[in-house]
This record gives sequence, C-alpha cells and structure tokens, in this order.
Amino acid sequence: MAVEQVVLLSSDGETFEVSREVARKSVTIENTIDETGTEDPIPLPNVSSKILRKVIDYCQYHIDAEQKDGSDKTVKSDAEIKSWDIAYTDIDQGTLFELILAANYLNIKPLLDLTCLTVANMIKGKSPEEIRQHFNIVNDFTPEEEEEVRRENQWAFE
Repeated sequence: MAVEQVVLLSSDGETFEVSREVARKSVTIENTIDETGTEDPIPLPNVSSKILRKVIDYCQYHIDAEQKDGSDKTVKSDAEIKSWDIAYTDIDQGTLFELILAANYLNIKPLLDLTCLTVANMIKGKSPEEIRQHFNIVNDFTPEEEEEVRRENQWAFE
C-alpha cells in the first residue's frame, strides 16, 4: 500500500512532499487537510523553506524513533532521542526563535516545548543584565522604572 503524500508550500514558494504521518504531527496542517484535502499544496505563509526543512526533519526523526521493534520497544531509547534533540537545538539564536514561531504556528507541541526549554536553559541562572546582553536586548527602562519593577517583583530577585 502506498504511503499518502502531502505537499507543503513554504512562505518563499518551495514545496516539500511529506508523508501524511509527518504532516499529522502538526495540528494546523492536519486541520487544513481535514478542511481542504490534499489535492493542492498546503500553504504555510508563516514558515520559510529553511525552517520548514528543520521542522520536517524533527517530525520525521521522532516518527522513526517512536517506531516499535519486534519486542514492543521503541527503535530509539529515550537517551538517544534526548541526545538527538539537544544536537537539533544547538543552532544559532535566529534559527531557534524562527523554529519557536513555526512550532507555535504549526501547533507542534513537542517541538514548541523543546525549543522553549532550550531558551529557558539559556537564561537559567543569569541576571537580567546578562540576559539582555546574551539576547541583544536594549534596556529601555529609566532607573526609576527599573527600581519600580524590582520593588513590585522583589520575590524574583531574592
């Protein structure tokens, strides 16, 4: 039996042919398929080809990793999957943030959780100044406003 294919169309016009199983990892794409079918390419106006390729890689890896072998165990161990996920998110910040936006838009919760956890780990244990420096965020608070925020959120600075 042939595997049903779905064609995805990135924001920059590149098409990607994926299995229905890969497409099903995205709630957004699955809902679109339910409403319009798979005859025409599914447009993804908020996702570039570079990021869509990475999203497809993530979905395909996790589908393959979750396959069961003859003894009802998954093909990949949890440690192998975690190691792959860590390597997958070892990317530049711009790409990471685009992945977060794509995972949110496509409604792929495991990918959104993974990418957000990566950012959370980047800021863990850092002062607000270190976080600003790490992410190139300009501090536009006046000293008075900053003091007010510190007072209102004293629990966070203890």
